[in-house]
Amino acid sequence: MKFYRRWQPVNALTFDLDDTLYDNRVVIVRAEQLLLDWLEDRCEAMAAFDWSQWQVMRQRVIDENPSLIGFVTEIRRAQIVLAATLCGLHAPEARLLADDAVAFFLFERSNFTVPDEAIETLSLLASRYPLVAITNGNVDSDKLGLTPYFKQVLRAGPDGAAKPDGTLFVKAQQALAMPASDILHVGDHLKSDVRGAVLAGFKACWFNDTHQPLTTQRRASLLPDVEITHLSQLLTLTGCGAS
Repeated sequence: MKFYRRWQPVNALTFDLDDTLYDNRVVIVRAEQLLLDWLEDRCEAMAAFDWSQWQVMRQRVIDENPSLIGFVTEIRRAQIVLAATLCGLHAPEARLLADDAVAFFLFERSNFTVPDEAIETLSLLASRYPLVAITNGNVDSDKLGLTPYFKQVLRAGPDGAAKPDGTLFVKAQQALAMPASDILHVGDHLKSDVRGAVLAGFKACWFNDTHQPLTTQRRASLLPDVEITHLSQLLTLTGCGAS
């Protein structure tokens, strides 16, 4: 654990979900490969698209409809509609395929088990502090068994603009009904989580499980208050102790 500012106790915590409570990179790679296989089984022409072409289609739908920014599920839906259309499907068929594909993907992207360390840490913290989740992703927190630990789960898109925009942080503060300076936000992303939290007046905890020095990180524009490499270190930081 490394401190960048003089530490003052907090009265609540907010948490990022993806890549903080679990390794989302592995989850997404698996889910996206399963989705590609699913699509190719239903539309053989989809096999012609490589990774770079999928990324071009993703950027195209965002460029054509900037209001999609922050709505990761709807970006994926529009991307698949475009791909299906390029494969020759008519608009109604493309939309139906995309709806089924998104439902399949959402199931698989939440089809994993949260590590014991994360669950144990959340359980101990929730017994002493109110917690709120703030995520830019679309994971099903109910399916993962995470929802009971949080007073509220705030999602980019439905609940406001994606981090580092301050909207979700403001809503979290309102839900916790306390000054922003009394809240510690925990997250892995130096821009979305650390910068977003600091600008919102929260204390920021950088979850650095890669053990890369802060000085080498291109996204490091604002210092966190504290850096941890294991979630269980939050128990020492907050005085919850070990179970």
